[in-house]
Amino acid sequence: MKALLLLFSALKIGKLLTSAGSMLVTVAVQAMFYGWRFAAGLVGLLFVHEMGHYLAAKQRRLDVGLPFFIPFVGAWINLREAPPDAETEAYVAYAGPFVGTLGAFICFFIGRETGDKLWFALAQAGFFLNLFNLMPLHPLDGGRITAVLSPRIWFLGVPMLVALFYVHPSPILILIAIFALPSLLKAWRYDPAAPENARYYGVSGRVRFEYTALYLGLAAILAVEMTEADRMLGR
Repeated sequence: MKALLLLFSALKIGKLLTSAGSMLVTVAVQAMFYGWRFAAGLVGLLFVHEMGHYLAAKQRRLDVGLPFFIPFVGAWINLREAPPDAETEAYVAYAGPFVGTLGAFICFFIGRETGDKLWFALAQAGFFLNLFNLMPLHPLDGGRITAVLSPRIWFLGVPMLVALFYVHPSPILILIAIFALPSLLKAWRYDPAAPENARYYGVSGRVRFEYTALYLGLAAILAVEMTEADRMLGR
């Protein structure tokens, strides 16, 4: 029994070290391009975002692992248990951008107090990353949130992704498009009357209204604050 307990403790410590190690490696790699202060701040903002997901999943009693980081790609939590319904999925998904936005606001206020433009740069990056994640395209957070309305809403994210790629070509956007293809195929075949879909996506009109308001409200705040952070950088 003691040996099993020690093994269990070692596995938990190993997972913690893996998460922390991936975080440090990401800081080290990105510091070569952005400087260590900005790299550490950016990874810190990603960590705050992912911990929003992590704590929300824990609150809903889902089996979830600590965040894992990859340089220039981002981070994600290991959700080892599928949400039981669309509302739970939306709740966990919304928590990331919500908590991440709070982190970006903290950077913005530190910048106002200190006058150090690094904090405005971090705030702008934080607002942008969280706004980008709200794009209504699975597997982004926005796709998981808007699924409470209908999976077919994911098709609205396609022209957004194409427009963003036109303005800022990036291999990350191509990767997201590849990952989104199976979900778009699923949305194309979506039948709301199918028993499994009615069971998973069958949420009340009140829930749909609440998440729509929360989603649009957060997106509007992020767009405004990203512009404000850019203005403060210009000054």
